[in-house]
Amino acid sequence: MFTAGFGGFLIALAALEQEGMPRVWIGYMFMFATIVLYALIGVISRTSNVLEYYVAGRRVPAMFNGMATAADWISAASFISLAGGLYLHGFDGLAYIMGWTGGYCLVALLIAPYLRKFAQYTIPDFLAERYGGADDAERGGRAVRILAVIATIIVSFTYVVAQIYAVGLIASRFTGVDFSVGIFLGLASILVCSFLGGMRAITWTQVAQYIIILVAFLIPAIWLSAKHTDNPIPQVAYGKLLPKLSAREHVLQEDPKEAEVRTIFRQRAADYEQRLKTLPSSWEIGRAEAQRKLDHVKTRNASLLEIRSAERELVAYPKNADEAERVWGEAREQNLQRAEPITPHATPYPGDPATSDIKRNNFLALVFCLMLGTAALPHILMRSYTTPSVHDTRVSVLWTLFFILLIYLTIPALAVLVKYDIYNSLVGTNYDHLPNWVSYWANVDKLNPLFSINDVNHDGVVQLAEITIDADVLVLATPEIAGLPYVISGLVAAGGLAAALSTADGLLLAISNALSHDVYYKLVDRSASTQKRVTISKLLLLAVAFIAAYAASTKPGDILSLVGAAFSLAGSTLFPALVLGVFWKRANHHGAVAGMTVGFLVCVYYMLHTNPILGGGAAYQWFHIAPISAGIFGVPAGLLTVIVISLLTPAPGPRAAALVDYIRAPEQH
Repeated sequence: MFTAGFGGFLIALAALEQEGMPRVWIGYMFMFATIVLYALIGVISRTSNVLEYYVAGRRVPAMFNGMATAADWISAASFISLAGGLYLHGFDGLAYIMGWTGGYCLVALLIAPYLRKFAQYTIPDFLAERYGGADDAERGGRAVRILAVIATIIVSFTYVVAQIYAVGLIASRFTGVDFSVGIFLGLASILVCSFLGGMRAITWTQVAQYIIILVAFLIPAIWLSAKHTDNPIPQVAYGKLLPKLSAREHVLQEDPKEAEVRTIFRQRAADYEQRLKTLPSSWEIGRAEAQRKLDHVKTRNASLLEIRSAERELVAYPKNADEAERVWGEAREQNLQRAEPITPHATPYPGDPATSDIKRNNFLALVFCLMLGTAALPHILMRSYTTPSVHDTRVSVLWTLFFILLIYLTIPALAVLVKYDIYNSLVGTNYDHLPNWVSYWANVDKLNPLFSINDVNHDGVVQLAEITIDADVLVLATPEIAGLPYVISGLVAAGGLAAALSTADGLLLAISNALSHDVYYKLVDRSASTQKRVTISKLLLLAVAFIAAYAASTKPGDILSLVGAAFSLAGSTLFPALVLGVFWKRANHHGAVAGMTVGFLVCVYYMLHTNPILGGGAAYQWFHIAPISAGIFGVPAGLLTVIVISLLTPAPGPRAAALVDYIRAPEQH
């Protein structure tokens, strides 16, 4: 019924567009209608029952739980940034697809069924019970529970900031509101669902959101596939385009005009290098030059436009030598990047043997971190508690994989189709005849342009090196690149919004449940009534949501790198304790506490020392591994610590062994 209603809504908007409805109204309609829909589901599903609020009453059918988990999983990073990442990096971007899909196989095999058999509410619940110790069950369990809660909050908070950032990005693009206002609009709809009905409301909202995500992602891909290959199945058709794309890349690589543009970028990088070497005198000379230019245009009565331009130049000039060093350093790196030759899309780990080895090692490290991070993400594992039985949990994970693959097999196809379209339709066009979407996306964010195209060598023709496109904008711009009606652009924005909101809902609930159930109820007030527990969870949800929204409003880094950090942290901190807790009876609470602490510290230490945003640098990398893959060191450190400390300390009591036997015993039908 919902799918039929949504189809009718799409057709009605398409008809209104044909009748001349303004674009901005279509954008508003999509935003307003979808947010109202999610709010309605939240109101209908409102509850104060603990079992319903925490785990949807453990009665969600396997297929719908799979659909909800897929929506919970397909975050803004998957929907908005992943195809853009593949467009920019080619083969190397497949690490995300392989890691995230493979992670679900680990969830199905190693963790989800055993958590369902345990049948409690949260991940810290399981870890505290499993590592409760022998005679001092309370004390041992308390330490593990507190560490698991801290890990859940840090991992989920990092991840939720990325989702809310994406909500602000989409809302500001398609309604014209300010980025910060967009964040709080999205936040309102997140809160209506999760605040009123907890897991029950979120589950049914996510089912609706998955349908929107699927339709929004497949329509542009099918359209482009039919346009370029006469085959409407993009997952099959794009293989035919790859050789053509490779041939086009070769032609562009040999084009003397392309070489000319790249030489200009190299020259600009050299100029910035020279300025950096002669600081602070170069900064003083530049500032005097900018001031002199402004005085000159004023004295010769130049046009207002020229005066404004000179004023803007002076205002934008670095305020001091330290700022100049940072700004010019970034500009030098950007120009060097744009001077690089074309990265062949279908070539694995391109470059000389040393570079190729580093790229391959980073690819494998990223796959490893994403797989193990997926298998330890609290908001995903929580969903294994919501099905009626262990068998249903296994079937539910199978459905989840199926629903995720519908999107994930389309992402590489979409990246190739859009790349082929841009390389053939846009490159080589005269600047006088650029399509309308170019100016629209170039003007969306003038301070940090997500798309820009400038005639660097002044020949009046677009070269590939003159185009810069941000990974976060590719999917949102695809309908216009493909020449589809604007109503599809609105649909894609609604899909991106659904992806961000569905994941944010699950993450916020994971944080508030950990605080209300594991901290307040289990550690502070064991006599709290069920009504009081749910009320406290709702209040904590509000507080966490507003803190996350504030953090997102500061625009912290790009979406993919934020999400990558969350996976490395989850894998390093929770994965060893979870898996050894199920499969190794000798693991005890001393080992779990030490393993979670060491895994977390190693991961954070590596990120802080190697990530330039956090004050580190590439010089501190171990084996040239990028900071996003810090889990490659954190996970083995955590696993080894759990094993060594468990063997050096007394074995857990019969209670822990009995719990392991119980959760691993086949379910009785």
